[in-house]
Amino acid sequence: MNLEDPTIVITNNQTKGRGQHGTSWQSVPQQSLLFSMFKRFEDLPSNKISSITYAVSLGLENAFKKYKIPNITIKWPNDIMSRSKKMAGILIENQIKQGNVVSSVIGLGINVNEKKFKSLPQATSMFLATGNKFDLNEVLQIVIEEILIQLNKLDKGEHANLKIKYETSLFRKDMISVFEVPDGYRFNGKIKGVNEIGKIVIENENEISNSYQLKEIKMLF
Repeated sequence: MNLEDPTIVITNNQTKGRGQHGTSWQSVPQQSLLFSMFKRFEDLPSNKISSITYAVSLGLENAFKKYKIPNITIKWPNDIMSRSKKMAGILIENQIKQGNVVSSVIGLGINVNEKKFKSLPQATSMFLATGNKFDLNEVLQIVIEEILIQLNKLDKGEHANLKIKYETSLFRKDMISVFEVPDGYRFNGKIKGVNEIGKIVIENENEISNSYQLKEIKMLF
């Protein structure tokens, strides 16, 4: 199948929304934006694969700022927060050939006009954050434009700049938070950024930094 670059597929209702590593994404028909973007890349080394996450996250952040959504941050690796509550999530699946990322399917779920969430106290929407109702088609257009602006920087090799901006926007960066590892051990630490392959870097109370990948660490706030 020879898809145009980019190709956008949108749905009005999603029955089996997926998040990272088997988690689920809940949505409300006609109130959420649920879409996938197919994007090709040229000369994007697989060791820079995290730059795709940085670019998409920053594109969403910039789109939300245009709508004056308050207190936007990025919860590692790819949730967009407003006032410490989740507003949008990203799931990226990549195709790699001969050591390069040749294309990605970028799935996005954005809470737009929801007024409440059942059993999801940490969720929010653009409406709840601002008190304003939004046109879904307009939001979709703005989000796509802003994401593509950031993704186009990958072909220009702007990986370091994207990483710096992503780190600057990280949720609870340099703030004392409680973390938990899979064996149940909890400790206080501070998010310092991400390493060269996108793992989160956390400094513990003894000022020793360690890096973790998804499912190796959980923030308890």
